[in-house]
Amino acid sequence: MKVFVTGASGFVGAAVVQELQQAGHQVLGLARSDASARALAAAGATVHRGSLDDLDSLGRGAAAADGVIHLAFIHDFSQYQAAAVADQRAIEAMGRVLAGSDRPLVVTSGLAGLAEGRLATEEDVPTGGARISEPAALALVPQGVRASVIRLAASVHDVGDHGFVPYLIGLARQKGEAAYIGEGQNRWPAVHRLDAARLFRLALEQAPAGARYHGAADEGIAFRDIAAVIGRHLHVPVVSKTPEQAADHFGWMARFAALDLAAASALTQQWLGWRPTHPGLLADLEQGHYFNQ
Repeated sequence: MKVFVTGASGFVGAAVVQELQQAGHQVLGLARSDASARALAAAGATVHRGSLDDLDSLGRGAAAADGVIHLAFIHDFSQYQAAAVADQRAIEAMGRVLAGSDRPLVVTSGLAGLAEGRLATEEDVPTGGARISEPAALALVPQGVRASVIRLAASVHDVGDHGFVPYLIGLARQKGEAAYIGEGQNRWPAVHRLDAARLFRLALEQAPAGARYHGAADEGIAFRDIAAVIGRHLHVPVVSKTPEQAADHFGWMARFAALDLAAASALTQQWLGWRPTHPGLLADLEQGHYFNQ
């Protein structure tokens, strides 16, 4: 299968490209910059120049492929709503090209807004907080697009991670303490990026229209436990912050640091035969590479 991958040169995307190629698929990767184009070419993918806001280029990429995996997102959380709207428009642009073809479109979403105080499951429907990508993708199903959604864990981890956990480590270095909010019992799910890459490939190959999957190997790690590992490795105290103090310590991440995002993936594993095999987040942190970056 020839697969158009957006975000193909990113942290997760690079692993997805490798996973697809190892399974015998060809990859057409979206590249916004010369550096991304070089990385994709070096990985053996065909380069498709464009960007998330170049809707014509997205349409051409989707038209040239047998299926699409959409990973790209503008990670500017200070303008989150604008980034979400750009994501929606990108999905709709690719969906217009795929309409009536029954070709697969696998879209990335998140786990916020699914459940409060319990494990979210794949059968939960968002009530708020999730990226617009999920309803945008599923709205394409009646139009003859085999769209499915992967709700990715808050932390996708491995060597080279530049997401939430490295940000927390940087804060702890800067402020001389590793922090959590309140009792720190709110939970974050996590998944190793190589396990996530396999999940995207399985969804591309197997997912029926309208399917929802959870990319979560660790169902929920207490935020306090993450802070404790960071504090121990950096030799700084681990402290609790009140909700009022959180904004000063965490900055833009304060609202995310308070979320309870625990999510099960039992149905995903049953439906797709997905079995996470790589280290969990805490074990990955213990390996030390996060503290050498």
